[in-house]
Amino acid sequence: MIKICGIKNFQAAQAAVESGADMIGFVFAESKRKVSPILAKQIVESVPVKVKKVGVFVDESLDTVTEISDFVGLDYIQLHGDETKEFAEVLNRPIIKAWSIQDKKGVEHFPCDFYLIDSPRGKYNGGNGIAFDWTLVKDLPIDNRKLILAGGLNEKNVIEAIVTVKPAIIDVSSGVETNGEKDPLKIKAFVKAAKQGFEKLKESGK
Repeated sequence: MIKICGIKNFQAAQAAVESGADMIGFVFAESKRKVSPILAKQIVESVPVKVKKVGVFVDESLDTVTEISDFVGLDYIQLHGDETKEFAEVLNRPIIKAWSIQDKKGVEHFPCDFYLIDSPRGKYNGGNGIAFDWTLVKDLPIDNRKLILAGGLNEKNVIEAIVTVKPAIIDVSSGVETNGEKDPLKIKAFVKAAKQGFEKLKESGK
Protein backbone atom coordinates (compact mmCIF):
# COMPACT_ATOMS: atom_id res chain seq x y z
CA MET A 1 0.00 0.00 0.00
CA ILE A 2 1.02 3.59 -0.55
CA LYS A 3 0.59 6.49 1.88
CA ILE A 4 0.97 10.15 0.96
CA CYS A 5 1.49 12.15 4.14
CA GLY A 6 1.43 15.85 4.93
CA ILE A 7 -1.75 16.63 2.98
CA LYS A 8 -2.66 20.31 3.45
CA ASN A 9 -5.17 21.08 0.71
CA PHE A 10 -7.80 19.66 -1.61
CA GLN A 11 -5.48 19.65 -4.63
CA ALA A 12 -2.93 17.42 -2.93
CA ALA A 13 -5.62 15.05 -1.69
CA GLN A 14 -7.18 14.84 -5.14
CA ALA A 15 -3.78 14.14 -6.73
CA ALA A 16 -3.15 11.35 -4.22
CA VAL A 17 -6.55 9.78 -4.85
CA GLU A 18 -6.36 10.05 -8.63
CA SER A 19 -2.85 8.57 -8.65
CA GLY A 20 -4.04 5.51 -6.75
CA ALA A 21 -2.70 6.10 -3.23
CA ASP A 22 -4.24 3.90 -0.54
CA MET A 23 -3.79 6.25 2.41
CA ILE A 24 -3.39 9.98 3.03
CA GLY A 25 -1.98 11.55 6.16
CA PHE A 26 -2.74 14.79 7.99
CA VAL A 27 -0.25 16.31 10.41
CA PHE A 28 -1.78 17.83 13.54
CA ALA A 29 1.56 18.38 15.31
CA GLU A 30 3.92 21.35 14.97
CA SER A 31 5.26 21.13 11.45
CA LYS A 32 5.42 23.09 8.22
CA ARG A 33 2.73 20.64 7.08
CA LYS A 34 0.42 21.17 10.04
CA VAL A 35 -3.26 21.37 9.10
CA SER A 36 -6.29 22.45 11.11
CA PRO A 37 -8.88 19.85 12.10
CA ILE A 38 -11.57 21.86 10.30
CA LEU A 39 -9.73 21.83 6.97
CA ALA A 40 -8.76 18.18 7.41
CA LYS A 41 -12.41 17.27 7.98
CA GLN A 42 -13.44 19.09 4.80
CA ILE A 43 -10.75 17.29 2.82
CA VAL A 44 -11.71 13.91 4.30
CA GLU A 45 -15.31 14.45 3.22
CA SER A 46 -14.10 14.91 -0.37
CA VAL A 47 -12.06 11.70 -0.42
CA PRO A 48 -13.46 8.21 -1.20
CA VAL A 49 -14.02 5.93 1.77
CA LYS A 50 -11.62 3.34 0.33
CA VAL A 51 -8.72 5.76 0.81
CA LYS A 52 -7.79 5.53 4.48
CA LYS A 53 -7.19 8.71 6.46
CA VAL A 54 -4.39 8.95 9.00
CA GLY A 55 -3.82 11.63 11.63
CA VAL A 56 -0.28 12.31 12.86
CA PHE A 57 0.10 13.37 16.50
CA VAL A 58 3.15 14.07 18.65
CA ASP A 59 2.79 13.78 22.44
CA GLU A 60 -0.74 15.16 22.51
CA SER A 61 -3.21 14.54 25.33
CA LEU A 62 -5.59 11.61 25.06
CA ASP A 63 -8.57 13.97 24.94
CA THR A 64 -7.08 16.00 22.09
CA VAL A 65 -6.21 12.96 19.98
CA THR A 66 -9.63 11.43 20.51
CA GLU A 67 -11.49 14.67 19.87
CA ILE A 68 -9.65 15.44 16.63
CA SER A 69 -9.89 11.83 15.40
CA ASP A 70 -13.63 11.74 15.95
CA PHE A 71 -14.22 15.20 14.47
CA VAL A 72 -12.13 14.69 11.33
CA GLY A 73 -13.19 11.08 10.75
CA LEU A 74 -9.79 9.41 10.84
CA ASP A 75 -9.25 5.72 10.14
CA TYR A 76 -5.82 5.53 11.82
CA ILE A 77 -3.99 7.41 14.54
CA GLN A 78 -0.25 7.78 13.98
CA LEU A 79 1.78 8.42 17.12
CA HIS A 80 5.05 10.12 16.28
CA GLY A 81 6.32 11.12 19.72
CA ASP A 82 7.18 9.41 23.00
CA GLU A 83 3.70 8.05 23.66
CA THR A 84 3.47 5.11 26.07
CA LYS A 85 1.95 1.69 25.51
CA GLU A 86 -0.76 2.56 28.01
CA PHE A 87 -1.65 5.65 25.99
CA ALA A 88 -1.99 3.66 22.79
CA GLU A 89 -4.07 0.92 24.38
CA VAL A 90 -6.95 3.25 25.25
CA LEU A 91 -7.24 4.94 21.86
CA ASN A 92 -10.34 4.13 19.84
CA ARG A 93 -8.76 3.56 16.44
CA PRO A 94 -6.06 1.42 14.82
CA ILE A 95 -2.60 2.68 15.71
CA ILE A 96 0.52 3.41 13.67
CA LYS A 97 3.54 3.93 15.92
CA ALA A 98 6.52 5.70 14.42
CA TRP A 99 10.18 5.27 15.36
CA SER A 100 13.33 6.81 13.97
CA ILE A 101 15.69 4.10 12.74
CA GLN A 102 18.26 4.87 15.44
CA ASP A 103 15.75 4.25 18.24
CA LYS A 104 15.08 0.52 18.43
CA LYS A 105 14.00 0.41 22.06
CA GLY A 106 10.43 -0.80 22.59
CA VAL A 107 9.71 -1.50 18.93
CA GLU A 108 8.83 -5.15 19.41
CA HIS A 109 6.43 -4.67 22.29
CA PHE A 110 4.27 -1.71 21.30
CA PRO A 111 0.50 -2.25 20.94
CA CYS A 112 -0.02 -1.04 17.39
CA ASP A 113 -1.32 -2.21 14.04
CA PHE A 114 1.66 -0.90 12.07
CA TYR A 115 5.24 0.09 12.91
CA LEU A 116 6.50 3.06 10.90
CA ILE A 117 10.29 3.25 10.60
CA ASP A 118 11.56 6.70 9.65
CA SER A 119 14.95 8.29 9.04
CA PRO A 120 16.68 10.04 11.97
CA ARG A 121 14.80 12.98 13.39
CA GLY A 122 15.35 16.44 12.04
CA LYS A 123 13.85 19.69 13.31
CA TYR A 124 10.53 17.95 13.95
CA ASN A 125 9.78 14.42 15.09
CA GLY A 126 9.33 13.23 11.55
CA GLY A 127 12.29 12.27 9.44
CA ASN A 128 14.58 14.76 7.80
CA GLY A 129 13.67 13.73 4.28
CA ILE A 130 16.94 11.85 3.79
CA ALA A 131 16.95 8.13 3.07
CA PHE A 132 18.73 5.91 5.59
CA ASP A 133 20.46 2.55 5.22
CA TRP A 134 17.46 0.30 4.56
CA THR A 135 19.34 -2.86 5.50
CA LEU A 136 19.14 -1.65 9.13
CA VAL A 137 15.44 -2.47 9.14
CA LYS A 138 16.28 -6.16 8.90
CA ASP A 139 17.72 -5.95 12.42
CA LEU A 140 14.38 -4.88 13.87
CA PRO A 141 12.00 -7.50 15.34
CA ILE A 142 9.08 -6.46 13.15
CA ASP A 143 6.79 -8.60 11.03
CA ASN A 144 7.00 -7.13 7.52
CA ARG A 145 3.22 -7.39 7.25
CA LYS A 146 3.06 -4.64 9.90
CA LEU A 147 5.94 -2.53 8.59
CA ILE A 148 5.66 0.95 7.09
CA LEU A 149 8.81 2.37 5.53
CA ALA A 150 9.28 6.15 5.49
CA GLY A 151 12.11 8.63 5.25
CA GLY A 152 13.65 10.12 2.13
CA LEU A 153 11.62 8.13 -0.36
CA ASN A 154 11.00 9.46 -3.87
CA GLU A 155 10.17 8.17 -7.34
CA LYS A 156 13.82 7.34 -8.04
CA ASN A 157 14.53 5.17 -5.00
CA VAL A 158 11.17 3.74 -3.96
CA ILE A 159 11.42 0.60 -6.11
CA GLU A 160 14.78 -0.30 -4.59
CA ALA A 161 13.43 0.49 -1.12
CA ILE A 162 10.45 -1.82 -1.54
CA VAL A 163 12.50 -4.68 -2.95
CA THR A 164 15.11 -4.30 -0.19
CA VAL A 165 12.87 -3.84 2.86
CA LYS A 166 9.70 -5.63 1.70
CA PRO A 167 7.34 -3.39 3.69
CA ALA A 168 3.56 -3.59 3.79
CA ILE A 169 3.24 0.15 3.22
CA ILE A 170 5.53 2.91 1.99
CA ASP A 171 5.07 6.47 3.23
CA VAL A 172 6.17 9.65 1.46
CA SER A 173 5.89 13.36 2.14
CA SER A 174 8.82 15.59 1.14
CA GLY A 175 9.67 13.26 -1.75
CA VAL A 176 6.55 14.39 -3.62
CA GLU A 177 6.96 18.10 -2.97
CA THR A 178 8.30 21.06 -4.92
CA ASN A 179 9.26 24.13 -2.89
CA GLY A 180 7.55 22.71 0.17
CA GLU A 181 4.21 22.00 -1.50
CA LYS A 182 2.75 18.75 -2.79
CA ASP A 183 3.40 18.38 -6.51
CA PRO A 184 0.67 16.43 -8.40
CA LEU A 185 3.16 15.27 -11.03
CA LYS A 186 5.57 13.97 -8.40
CA ILE A 187 2.74 12.24 -6.55
CA LYS A 188 1.68 10.51 -9.76
CA ALA A 189 5.24 9.46 -10.59
CA PHE A 190 5.87 8.20 -7.06
CA VAL A 191 2.71 6.11 -6.89
CA LYS A 192 3.45 4.63 -10.32
CA ALA A 193 6.97 3.67 -9.27
CA ALA A 194 5.82 2.30 -5.92
CA LYS A 195 3.27 0.09 -7.60
CA GLN A 196 6.03 -1.23 -9.86
CA GLY A 197 8.08 -1.98 -6.76
CA PHE A 198 5.28 -3.91 -5.08
CA GLU A 199 4.66 -5.78 -8.33
CA LYS A 200 8.31 -6.82 -8.42
CA LEU A 201 8.00 -7.99 -4.86
CA LYS A 202 4.94 -10.01 -5.73
CA GLU A 203 6.63 -11.57 -8.73
CA SER A 204 9.59 -12.59 -6.59
CA GLY A 205 7.24 -14.42 -4.24
CA LYS A 206 8.58 -12.64 -1.19
